[in-house]
Amino acid sequence: MDLKSTLLVVGGSVCSFKLLNTILRFLPTPEQALNKSWRWRNISTSLAHSSLSGAWAVLCFYLQPQLLEDLISRDSLLSHSLVAVSTGYFIHDFLDVALNRPCKQSWEVLLHHSAVLSCFGLALTSRLYVGYSVVSLLIEINSVFLHIRQLLLLSGRRNRTDTITPRPSVTYSVTSWLTLATLFVFRVCTVGWMTRWLVAHSEHMPRFVLTMGATGLSLISIMNVVLLYRLIRADFISNTHNTSGDL
Repeated sequence: MDLKSTLLVVGGSVCSFKLLNTILRFLPTPEQALNKSWRWRNISTSLAHSSLSGAWAVLCFYLQPQLLEDLISRDSLLSHSLVAVSTGYFIHDFLDVALNRPCKQSWEVLLHHSAVLSCFGLALTSRLYVGYSVVSLLIEINSVFLHIRQLLLLSGRRNRTDTITPRPSVTYSVTSWLTLATLFVFRVCTVGWMTRWLVAHSEHMPRFVLTMGATGLSLISIMNVVLLYRLIRADFISNTHNTSGDL
């Protein structure tokens, strides 16, 4: 895929996710989430991207296992398109968050998206490290359950309604355990593997690429630790019940 086609895919992706977000304005929103309608739309749009990109990344490696043999220079239309579509989503979400949420509450997301866009932008323009970018999108499999969990919280479906004492519903409990399990497998293990791979191939990379990769992985690793702590504290230790949709 040449640069012009890549830019068209990225632009089309930005417009598609913006359109989806706009359509959600006209769909029913749970009563408990009406005062946080922007948050509901944002997470729902993110869920759509996570579902699409997570499944697409698995499909890339299933149909083209040779991608794992050379994560630097091997490329394909399927993998390149995935990175381009995801780049469009992150551009859309960056703008959506920056324009609708105070910086004090959104700096983590904006910092994460900036790091991702820098790395994906390099992969798309140089046609190198596309396979490595696809590996990183396996993390989105965990994001699917994180977003479902957030939507359950926003819609007030955390606790059962048939008991006097607040107790998590079966749906929420299952989602929490799946979130925790996939966090370990698709976040912690994936980032650990990516870090090991980066170190092993560092001598084959320009210094600025190595610095960019190391910075991005360090940032995501810290965020993963914070995410894990917040999840365990909220769902497995604390007796307080968060209903904000924030982890």
